[in-house]
Amino acid sequence: MRGFARRTTVDEALKWLDGQITALAEESVLLAEAAGRVLAVEIISRVDVPTFDRAMMDGFAVRAADTLGATPYNRLALEVIGESMPGRPFQRTLEPGQGVRIMTGAPMPEGADAVLPAEWVEVEDAAADACGDRILAQGDVSPGKHVGRVGEDIAAGTAVLPAPRVLRPQDIGVLASIGRGEVPVVRRPGVRIVATGNELLPAGSMPQPNKIVDSNGPMLAALVERDGGVAINPGIVPDTPEAILEAMRSDADVVLVSGGSSVGSEDHAPALLIEHGELPVHGIAMRPSSPTGMGLLDGRLVFLLPGNPVSCLCAYDFFAGRAIRALGGRSTDWPYAQTTMPLARKIVSVVGRMDYMRVRLIKGRAEPLAVAGASVLSSTTRADGYVLILPDSEGYPPGAEVEVFLYD
Repeated sequence: MRGFARRTTVDEALKWLDGQITALAEESVLLAEAAGRVLAVEIISRVDVPTFDRAMMDGFAVRAADTLGATPYNRLALEVIGESMPGRPFQRTLEPGQGVRIMTGAPMPEGADAVLPAEWVEVEDAAADACGDRILAQGDVSPGKHVGRVGEDIAAGTAVLPAPRVLRPQDIGVLASIGRGEVPVVRRPGVRIVATGNELLPAGSMPQPNKIVDSNGPMLAALVERDGGVAINPGIVPDTPEAILEAMRSDADVVLVSGGSSVGSEDHAPALLIEHGELPVHGIAMRPSSPTGMGLLDGRLVFLLPGNPVSCLCAYDFFAGRAIRALGGRSTDWPYAQTTMPLARKIVSVVGRMDYMRVRLIKGRAEPLAVAGASVLSSTTRADGYVLILPDSEGYPPGAEVEVFLYD
């Protein structure tokens, strides 16, 4: 057993990491599969939406000039010559003194330039024409009134969605409206999870004497999916150099090794990475997660994450999650909402080290959890979030305003 000769600062580790990351290439997916994906290129509409002038309310398509001066005391007669329905437009041209019954969303007839609302009209009597009605206008409308114009929603040539952008349901609707059946998106990074340890039982097992159930593998898989990656987690890897190296040599874009990341005689992953790849970062000045390592194997990023669950979560959030989001075209920012509030009691740290302190929010104050163990994963479920104590600080006194990263 030996210690770390030097611990890399968090800033140094992030600088190295950011130098290794570029977004993956784009791929095309069906529109129905695009929600939640990251748009790879700016989308320019090739069409107007709508492509035709349409009624914005039920009533009568008319020539606005024919309604000028109409009031309940000065009703003006118009001949109804047909109707326009959504998908079934009126095919003739409106002449002066004529109107066409029209429904919301239906195409405006040629010659009409306004819609007279149904409530402003009195049907006078039946006549021997297409609809059998003569109407009396009881109000006037100006040209363009209650009419949706061509391109009013989206004009052809307009940039409708920027890149990169995580596509929301309403974005899918816009893409559908401009006729996109396929969407260019950034490829999701494949992430191989290598959970190793002779003491581990598969998730779903019951704990046994001298054995623990693998919690890091399922937790990491959920984190990877949250951050836009594709988790590859086939199960526990035997704690031998041969098995670990084979698992690390995955076809995935990123490899997460959970457990065996420190400097003990049974910690195989760091030695394998040094021998077969690169391990420029091993041992980071932070608590928890100090045994974290980062390197390259066959051109892909490998993260050595501590086996203790809280340390594993912390290291993932600081480093691996950042890389997975960036590879998938997403923001590298922390994926947690933030708020500022006073501390309920002091928290203590050491200058030169970054601390990740779990807190509960009680009556508008951040209460540090009295849990120091990096293996106490339940502390993260009892916590509402965490506070980062920066390396240049020895901690914060009671009442200090701190930034809280919220788990929810």
